Amino acid sequence: MTEPSKVIHVRNVGHEIAENDLLQLVQPFGVVTKLVMLRAKNQALLQMQDVAAAVDVIQYFTNVQPSVRGRNVYIQFSSHQELTTMDQNGQGRKSGEQISQETEPNRILLVSIHHLLYPITVEVLHQVFSPHGYVEKIVTFQKSAGSQALIQFQTRQSAVAARTALQGRNIYDGCCQLDVQFSNLSELQVNFNNERSRDYTNPSLPTEQKGRSSQPNYAEGGLYGVQPSGARPGGYPQMGNAAAVAAAFGGGLPPGISGTNERCTVLVSNLDPDRIDEDKLFNLFSIYGNIVRIKLLRNKPDHALVQMGDGFQAELAVHFLKGAMLFEKRMEVNFSKHPTITAAPDTHEYQNSNLNRFNRNAAKNYRYCCSPTKIIHLSTLPQEITEEEIVCHLEEHGTIVNTKLFEVNGKKQALIMFETEEQATEALVCKHAITINRSVIRISFSQLQNI
Repeated sequence: MTEPSKVIHVRNVGHEIAENDLLQLVQPFGVVTKLVMLRAKNQALLQMQDVAAAVDVIQYFTNVQPSVRGRNVYIQFSSHQELTTMDQNGQGRKSGEQISQETEPNRILLVSIHHLLYPITVEVLHQVFSPHGYVEKIVTFQKSAGSQALIQFQTRQSAVAARTALQGRNIYDGCCQLDVQFSNLSELQVNFNNERSRDYTNPSLPTEQKGRSSQPNYAEGGLYGVQPSGARPGGYPQMGNAAAVAAAFGGGLPPGISGTNERCTVLVSNLDPDRIDEDKLFNLFSIYGNIVRIKLLRNKPDHALVQMGDGFQAELAVHFLKGAMLFEKRMEVNFSKHPTITAAPDTHEYQNSNLNRFNRNAAKNYRYCCSPTKIIHLSTLPQEITEEEIVCHLEEHGTIVNTKLFEVNGKKQALIMFETEEQATEALVCKHAITINRSVIRISFSQLQNI
């Protein structure tokens, strides 16, 4: 067993977890004097002010599972008694905490974008990075870790200035956080000028031809590679755009989905004002995309505004929910004339909610998009739960016709079939994200016809 140390080693630190999240986790136990994020290993090192504070952290989390942004993290003493500058550069570290030597500064930056809520295009990146020097080329791509880009400046000095100014900053308020590192590439190759790649030194390049990928097969020391545009899940875009949805639906958009809508806010009417609230609307609309904010209209108690993460997600919500029954009312769902909902005391904010489904595995979640059905799918269930307990939690919402409890990769899941779509919808809006035995339950509609 590793001896007590004032340095704490944290594992399973996903890319959605920021330094401030870890600081808040251990803040009750004492002051953190140093923090090193080991992004390549999904790990972090925190140095407490003294050994006693670190011991308090370890002892507390021995009995309590620490969770950050919905992800379980694992904490132990580090094999190091002290973090030094050499430690942060990855020298002299033992295998369990090893990271690569930091790449020497050059004119190409590798940019990872975390907490992605809005689409980040070549144009957006150019606006962000060009104030720091002439940008020659940009290539964007997707990895399982999220959205990434390679940005080539004309000079190394410009790249250094951009990294210094932008590392850890957000492109938009509260989201799209930049992790900027130096690439080990010497030159970017760009074949096409389009929304995914651009060579500003050669504006005559063609746009991407159908069936071809605009991205060369870059490899960053074996850690960062480019996923071809036709790759299977893991290579899909994180955000709600037409390409991701088309891929999730087998290469073609669902009938009635245009893929061209840019309006993000929808107006929901004919609600039951006595039974509806913002969280219940969030539970329903979050099936179709990330939710920014929701507002119930005071002057029209049966109306509400829901702002989605982007126009495509709004189009999915309108398409699949128009005319759905909820609390014995047939909902009307249409695009609002308001482009956004202004933040105010009477609006509920969800932009940074851990319950937004499309922060991770976006393509997988798009495959769950459908109109309400009689069957709901429950996941992240406690391992010890029984069918009887599940029925007990849900039966108040309608007649349960059939149930099935099963395991996928060792994790408990369930299918519950109600008598009507309306009953299943009510169960979803009321019971999604409730906690059962310390597990936050996730509920979606199932597209199965029977159990």
